[in-house]
Amino acid sequence: MDYLSYWTIRVSTERGRITVYYDGACPSCIKDRRNYEHLAGGDGEDVVWVDITGRDDELRACGIDPHKALTELHVRDESLKVFSELDAYIVLMNKVPVLKPLAWIIGLPVIRPLLSHFYHWQVNRRLRRDKRL
Repeated sequence: MDYLSYWTIRVSTERGRITVYYDGACPSCIKDRRNYEHLAGGDGEDVVWVDITGRDDELRACGIDPHKALTELHVRDESLKVFSELDAYIVLMNKVPVLKPLAWIIGLPVIRPLLSHFYHWQVNRRLRRDKRL
């Protein structure tokens, strides 16, 4: 993602309600959600959390592949645009002022590919360990 793409995502999703599709069967995902809600405080009111467990049909209806939903975070904005992987994290973090600098950092061209590789490695390792992949 280039600098312009980051700002386009930020401006288009900074206001308005977003829906976050997360793995509710994942203890670390639940912990991450709680940490986000704690940091967000009142700024988190525009975030709707949906546990993807057992919702394959609903995910498909939203244009989200259930397998991809298991391996990548997905966020849908009010215009029904779906963001995944690091773009989803950027959208989510931009809702909270204290996390906006981190959203900008993970979108940097040097950081993004390394973080993406680590993110996928970590998620796949967790899913294989839990025999869910």
